[in-house]
Amino acid sequence: MKISIGNIFKGDKVIWMIFFFLCIISIMEVFSSSSSLTYDKSSYWGPVIKHVGILLVGIFVMIIVQNIDCKYFKVATPFLLIISAITLIWVLVAGQATNGAQRWISLFGIQFQPSEIAKGTIVLSVAQILSAMQTEEGTEENTFKYVLTVCIPLMGLIVFENLSTAMLIGIVVVGMMFYGGVALKKIGQLVGGVALLGVVALVLIMLVGKEEEAIPNDKNNLTEQVVKTEESASFIEKMFHRAGTWKGRIRKFISNEEVPPEEFDLDNDSQIGHANIAIASSEIVGKGPGNSEERDLLPQAFSDFIYAIIIEELGLAGGIFVMFLYIFLLWRAGRIADRCVNFFPAFLVMGLALLLVCQAMFNMMVAVGLAPVTGQPLPLISKGGTSTIINCIFIGAMLSVSISAKKKAVVK
Repeated sequence: MKISIGNIFKGDKVIWMIFFFLCIISIMEVFSSSSSLTYDKSSYWGPVIKHVGILLVGIFVMIIVQNIDCKYFKVATPFLLIISAITLIWVLVAGQATNGAQRWISLFGIQFQPSEIAKGTIVLSVAQILSAMQTEEGTEENTFKYVLTVCIPLMGLIVFENLSTAMLIGIVVVGMMFYGGVALKKIGQLVGGVALLGVVALVLIMLVGKEEEAIPNDKNNLTEQVVKTEESASFIEKMFHRAGTWKGRIRKFISNEEVPPEEFDLDNDSQIGHANIAIASSEIVGKGPGNSEERDLLPQAFSDFIYAIIIEELGLAGGIFVMFLYIFLLWRAGRIADRCVNFFPAFLVMGLALLLVCQAMFNMMVAVGLAPVTGQPLPLISKGGTSTIINCIFIGAMLSVSISAKKKAVVK
């Protein structure tokens, strides 16, 4: 077979175009916003070269996945469920902590977040359940029960260390059930129950959560304090140790107190403060690529708050363009789903698109101050490792669906 660009980059060309636009913006903005990493590593090109390398690996894996017929994804579902459950338990028991969150594990020298695998696994499982429960009269009544049976255990393992990811998955699952024709009454009961549970959880967090104290200058003393705290804490306290962080973020978000600029505490609220400065100083066209002033001051400028740097450098127009790339990705997934003859690929492509787009919206809302800080990176743009590769796998699966859907559309 003759090898050509068309044979390699198969599938929906619009999704490929959106993907490459996101990659170009990612490389440009990661290069600009990685000044702190450049300083730490004493390497000007090191961080962006590593990021480009990860993107290339992601593209390679994406090309492999797009050539797998989507019907074979079903075979992977039980294995992924087992892997997700084992790794999520592993991270709770012996995971590695970063910035107070125990979310990472290392396997064969590769560090990753099990929740990233679990997100895709849940979408794959829900798509399979919804497709299997479709009848001529609509979705079977037991569909709702089966979906919750799969989702609740995995989300329960995620919520203690990564509340925002559990919330993200919940929104995606509800969206998939709505698209899959689950009875609105059932979805309404679920949303109402979750809302009530959320209110109870919020009250408990605000009552029992202990906000983090100021970090001492002596790092040795800080390490000793952390070790002593972990040793003296009970199992319940360890499980809910993030409650203080959640309380602080919620309190800051809902506070209506007007703070004069000269009294704003940039030491304790540096993320919010410098993100606001970056956005406020951007105007329509921004300062231009590479001309950010807040990248040196904004923690996680290359990850969680990269959208603020995008707006600062590319202006409001650039920020809106990035937002519409994600929205267009969801719209395109809907078009592909409409062409699918079988239910499973339609539910899968919509679920993966919802997952990527909802996470992007989470990130952008945090950056512009419309949501509390969540720690969700901007998919395919933020600097990442295994998370970037996993997002590329999601895009590859969407392309695989687009290939089979296109063939069936031609047969019609």
